[in-house]
Amino acid sequence: MTDESSRIPILEDLGDVTGRRVLVRTDFNVPLEERAGSQVVVDDFRIRAALPTISWLLERGAQVVCASHLGRPKGQPVDEYSMDPVRARLSELAPGVELLENLRFNPGEEANDDAFVASLTDGIDFYVNDAFGASHRAHASIVGPPMSMPSAIGRLLQQEVEVLTGLRNKPKRPFVAVLGGAKISDKLGVVEALLSVVDQLVIGGAMCFTFFAAQGKPIGDSLFEPDMVETCRRILETAGDKIVLPDDMVGVDASGEFATFGTRLPEGSKGFDIGPGSAAAFSDVVMDARMVFWNGPMGMFEDERFAGGTRTVAEAMAETKAFTVVGGGDSAAALAQFRLDDEVDHVSTGGGASLELLELGDLSGLAALRGAPNA
Repeated sequence: MTDESSRIPILEDLGDVTGRRVLVRTDFNVPLEERAGSQVVVDDFRIRAALPTISWLLERGAQVVCASHLGRPKGQPVDEYSMDPVRARLSELAPGVELLENLRFNPGEEANDDAFVASLTDGIDFYVNDAFGASHRAHASIVGPPMSMPSAIGRLLQQEVEVLTGLRNKPKRPFVAVLGGAKISDKLGVVEALLSVVDQLVIGGAMCFTFFAAQGKPIGDSLFEPDMVETCRRILETAGDKIVLPDDMVGVDASGEFATFGTRLPEGSKGFDIGPGSAAAFSDVVMDARMVFWNGPMGMFEDERFAGGTRTVAEAMAETKAFTVVGGGDSAAALAQFRLDDEVDHVSTGGGASLELLELGDLSGLAALRGAPNA
């Protein structure tokens, strides 16, 4: 494992697990959909991603108890966030595995309450963290159990750490990062961290409008962050040629009709995607790289009119010979929508966690595991 995780106990460090109850913190925060009057899992990617850890424990005679959050019920039971549909799918993939009710039904989870930690670990012999997507949160189920019992990093979390810290510490060059999404404020830390290691940083999505504003360009009524304009101006001044911005955009004009623009948008217009020229240019940058990290769509890809930029970048990620990593969240959803998720080297199960690990080189959940009694 990498330097950041070299002191973290792995599954083999638990010793004999035969007949022992093992609490596995998983990230089963999966999309649900109502069909025939009941909720069902529509994408079981995160459940399947936990199977290597679960199977390893089951094969060695352990009694596996999984725990996860689902949605944002805000500390109280909410029917639509019940784990029942997840439990049904898990029972098909891993029969005999217990799944606790939604951790966030209890306010003690997000508050990291000692009493809630005690209730989770009552009757448990070992703890395994395999929830990469939640490991940047100092919540009870993430940081509590390692304080009192032998613990280990799960196979999924271990792989995520190795891949993402590899990007950070041992990049193959040229190393390119492609960032999209709505807000630069959400990704400022990772932008600054990436600028110190990447050869080029490609920026699309609505966040590019804040950079356009920093360049003094009119952006019509497009989404941007006024309080981040000065920060973007500073980034552009210090980053030099590393930052690649779009040359054209698509969106709607003042009358609401589909339109193509340059980078100076008319009054009343709104940009919703990078244009075809920018999509081709971004694709070329990806194709010329040896390592690529992508997080955030290039536009409002859920609307087919504005899906072209994200689709072109996704296709380039699938076609390039570079080592490709997609940082979870909407980027992973876009890959799945375009049926390209099997064509990249690593699709992360955590959007926010992948960004924080790239930015800081560590996560709350990893630090907790280092402090476990058997670490």
